[in-house]
Amino acid sequence: MPRRRDRHDRGMRGPMATPNPLSGRPVPLGRPTRVDYFNECVTNAMADIAAACPDALNGIIVGVEEVPHLRGGWTGDRVPLSAAVEPSRGRKAQIVIFERPLEHRATSRGQLRRLVHRTIVEQLSTLTGRSLEDLGGDEDWDDWD
Repeated sequence: MPRRRDRHDRGMRGPMATPNPLSGRPVPLGRPTRVDYFNECVTNAMADIAAACPDALNGIIVGVEEVPHLRGGWTGDRVPLSAAVEPSRGRKAQIVIFERPLEHRATSRGQLRRLVHRTIVEQLSTLTGRSLEDLGGDEDWDDWD
């Protein structure tokens, strides 16, 4: 068997795994990046909310910012995890999720997924006046604080 050298410390080359036989797409190797995982959490939370209450997200824009950019700052000793903006003339209601504060507060990826879901549900409840249970907030929320 011929011996190969890794001359430039680039690691192994070529396909590491054959494509998925059902989808034809390559099998992902390794974990998703921090940003990809956070975006996946937001997407999954919105899909869960849409499954629980299909019309809850109508007319509401959900966005992600890395950190809060507030003009006047915030009061208290905690950094805000999200913000809700009421609709006005010519502008839809908005929910802004702040990525870094949520990641900093969660201790694991599973907890981050639950925290993102909880944050979106709470802000959506504030904007729409619906109960947390109607929006898919059926987990025990008291053990988070």
